[in-house]
Amino acid sequence: MPQPSPPVLGLRANMGQFALLVVINAFVGAMVGLERVVLPVLAGTRWGVESYAAALSFIVTFGLAKALANTVAGRLAERAGRKKLLVLGWMFGLPVPLLLMWAPSWAWVVAANALLGLNQGFAWTMTVVMKVDLVGPRQRGLALGINESAGYAAVSLAALISGYWLAAGNEDLTFLLGIALAATGLLLSLVFVHDTMDHVALEHGQHNTAEEATPAWREIFARTTWRERHLHAASQAGMVNNMNDGLAWGILPLFFLQSGLGGEQTAWLLALYPFVWGVGQLLTGGLSDRVGRRGPIALGMALQGVSILLLLQAEHTVGLATAMIGMGAGTALVYPTLLAVVSDHSAPSWRASALGVYRLWRDGGYVVGAVLSGLLADALGLEEAILGIGILTLLSGLWAAWLLRPSEENDPQGDQ
Repeated sequence: MPQPSPPVLGLRANMGQFALLVVINAFVGAMVGLERVVLPVLAGTRWGVESYAAALSFIVTFGLAKALANTVAGRLAERAGRKKLLVLGWMFGLPVPLLLMWAPSWAWVVAANALLGLNQGFAWTMTVVMKVDLVGPRQRGLALGINESAGYAAVSLAALISGYWLAAGNEDLTFLLGIALAATGLLLSLVFVHDTMDHVALEHGQHNTAEEATPAWREIFARTTWRERHLHAASQAGMVNNMNDGLAWGILPLFFLQSGLGGEQTAWLLALYPFVWGVGQLLTGGLSDRVGRRGPIALGMALQGVSILLLLQAEHTVGLATAMIGMGAGTALVYPTLLAVVSDHSAPSWRASALGVYRLWRDGGYVVGAVLSGLLADALGLEEAILGIGILTLLSGLWAAWLLRPSEENDPQGDQ
C-alpha cells in the first residue's frame, strides 16, 4: 500500500485540494445568497411582519449564531482537526431550506437562520483556515482572495437567481436549490476533502518566533480584541464591514422597492454588490501581499462609506448601481486583507483561534448592523439608517489606518 506523500506548503503543490475547497466555499456562499432578496420582501407579504426591526430579526439570529460558531470552530479546529468541523457545518445547513419552505410563521424563519449561521460559521471558517494551512505564509492574501471571491460571487449569483424567481412568483424554487446545494456540499466535504493538520505541523516546525506554546483562549481573545493593535484594527473594521453587509441584506431591498424600482431591478442592484466584492478579491487578495495591508484597508473602508452615502444622493438607477459597485469594490479591498492581517500577527499554533475571534467580531457586525439600522429605520426612516451606517464606516476606516501605522519600536515597516 503506497505511503501518503509528505505535506508541502504552497498553492501549486496543493492545487487539487485548494480547488475543491474553493468549490465548496462557493456552495457555502450560495446558501446565504439565496436569502438576500427573498426574505426581507417575504417577511411582510408571506409572514405578516410589519416593523423593520422585527423583519431584520432573522439577520440578528444569523449573525449571533455565525459569530459564536466562528469562535468555537477556531478553537475546536486546533484539537479535532478541520475536516470534522467542515462536515458538521454542512449538517447544520441541510435542514435550512426545508424549514424556510415549510415555515408557518416568522419564528420558523428566525430558527432556520440560526442553523444557517452555524452552517456559515463552521463551513466557511474551515475553508478559510484550510486554505491558509495549505499555502503557507507567502501567499495568504492571494489564497484568501480566491476563497472569498468564490464565496461572494456565489452570493451574488444566488441572490440574482432568487430575485428573479421571487419576481415571477416562484420563490419556492429558491428553497429547492438550497436543498441541492447543501446536500452536494456535505457529500464533497465528507468524501473528498482531506484534513490539513499535517500542513499546520509543518509550518509550525518552520516558524521562527520565540512564542511556540499555544496561549490560553482568553489570552488569544484579549490579543485579538484589544491588546494587539493590528488584531484590534482588523476586528473593529471587520465588524463595521459586516454592518454594511447587514444593511445591504436587510434594508436596501426595502429602500429600492420604496424608491419605485421593480423586483428585477432590485435583484440586479443587490447582486452587483457581492459580485464586485467577490470578483474583486481575485485582485485585491494578492495585492495586499505586495503593497502591504494598511493601504487597501484604509482605502476600502473609505470607499464603502462614501458609496453608502452616495445611495442617498442618487436620483437614477445608474447612480444607485455606481454606489453598489463602490460598496463591492471597497469590501473587496478590505475583506481578504483583514483576514491576512490576523494571519500575519498570530502564530500557527493559535492562528485558527485568532481567526475565530476575529470572525466573532466581524460577524457580530450583522447583529449590530441589523439592530441599529432596524431601530433607526423604525424611528427615523430608511434614509437615516443608511446615513448612520455610512458615517460609522468612515470613522472605522480612519481608526484602522491609525492603528496600522508603522511603529519604529516594534515593526519599522508597519503595514504600509
